[in-house]
Amino acid sequence: MRQTTDFTTGPIIGPLLAFSMPILLAMFLQALYGAVDLMVVGKYALPQDVSGVAVGSQIMATITNLVSSFAMGTTILLGQKIGEGDRKAGGKIIGTSVIIFLIIGAALTVLVPLFSGSLAAAMNAPEEAFSETRRYIAICGCGSVMIVAYNVLGSIMRGIGDSRTPLMTVAIASVCNIAGDLLLVAGLHLGAAGAAIATVASQTVSVIISLLILRRRTLPFAFEKKDVRIDRFILRRITLFGAPIALEDLLVGLSFLVVLAIVNTLGLIASAGVGVAEKVCAFIMLIPAAFMQSMSAYVAQNHGAGKNDRAVRGLKIAIVLSTCFGFVMFYLAFFRGDLLCGLFARDPEVVAAGFDFLKAYGIDCLLTCFLFCFIGFYNGLGHTGFIMIQGIAAAFLIRIPVAFAMCRLTGRLFYIGLGIPLSTVMQIAACFVFYFAVVRKSVLKTSGKSF
Repeated sequence: MRQTTDFTTGPIIGPLLAFSMPILLAMFLQALYGAVDLMVVGKYALPQDVSGVAVGSQIMATITNLVSSFAMGTTILLGQKIGEGDRKAGGKIIGTSVIIFLIIGAALTVLVPLFSGSLAAAMNAPEEAFSETRRYIAICGCGSVMIVAYNVLGSIMRGIGDSRTPLMTVAIASVCNIAGDLLLVAGLHLGAAGAAIATVASQTVSVIISLLILRRRTLPFAFEKKDVRIDRFILRRITLFGAPIALEDLLVGLSFLVVLAIVNTLGLIASAGVGVAEKVCAFIMLIPAAFMQSMSAYVAQNHGAGKNDRAVRGLKIAIVLSTCFGFVMFYLAFFRGDLLCGLFARDPEVVAAGFDFLKAYGIDCLLTCFLFCFIGFYNGLGHTGFIMIQGIAAAFLIRIPVAFAMCRLTGRLFYIGLGIPLSTVMQIAACFVFYFAVVRKSVLKTSGKSF
């Protein structure tokens, strides 16, 4: 039996880092799915294939984030029940989650390929790259059920305090994806379509391995076949926690797609450059994202156990650790972004365009490490509605208007991207206001301590 993590007792830093690192590595390897696609296509295919994969993978990333965000409802509920000592509810939570996400996966498998052309058109995909974009979306959409299955299995593992199993399965799948890209893109010259096929096949491998491991391991609660049904109470709780996170991620993801659509009006080079920058950003933002997921599980357990003062201590520690990494990410993105973008494209103009946009992300690195720890903290407490409101407000009041205005006024990618760090500043301010106005009084009153 693989050991799970109990966050409610003992030291904080060691267990939190030990839990965070497998999540970070798993997210790093998962990011390789799209990154390797773009890297291989950038080296062995044409600019229209690069643009097709860049735009198409952004759409698929938005769908994946939507699913994984809703699955956070399972992670939070499992963590709280384990913290409360109510282990009987675990099997019902897993059973209900399986049915919910099976339905979601089946729906996406049908709808995404059906509307692949409309999605490419909505993104203002450059005319030269339209067919490649549509084809990439359609093929990846056929594998939506595997994307959903992987994310719900990962949410279950993290909810019970196991971050190592998802790491192992995604590591194996990443190797398969790299091999598939080399065979289908570099070897058979299938371009964007080959990259999409390799991605779907590797996701399938990951799900199969996860299911085999889950069948053989002993869970910290009873799980039987009769539990595989929808429990209405649990469905409401998962939806209460997961739906606001999913809606926020969907609309925030759409805001980034709108920014990309705005950039696409500037032409093929700008579109490909921003697509490359987004792939680099997917890696440099992994550390704050890993801390966010770790904080959600950590705080959920401690909140369930009534140890809210310990949850706040964990928040402080996570902010310090995450921000230290943020300075490193800022330096790499702002000063060495050309080298990073050069990993994913060989065209000098595309690399230059990507570097210009990446500088704005570099500034955001200093802020996001702070923000994401707060988001994980509020998710673990169950304040997902607030996270939804502040995320949506920042996206549509700042990020999109700034991008639109800068595109019209300057046409330079760096200024277009400045809406990203500016929106993060607004979110941080909202988190502080919410903490001192609501959380400190209602959640920490039993401990008599303040932030």
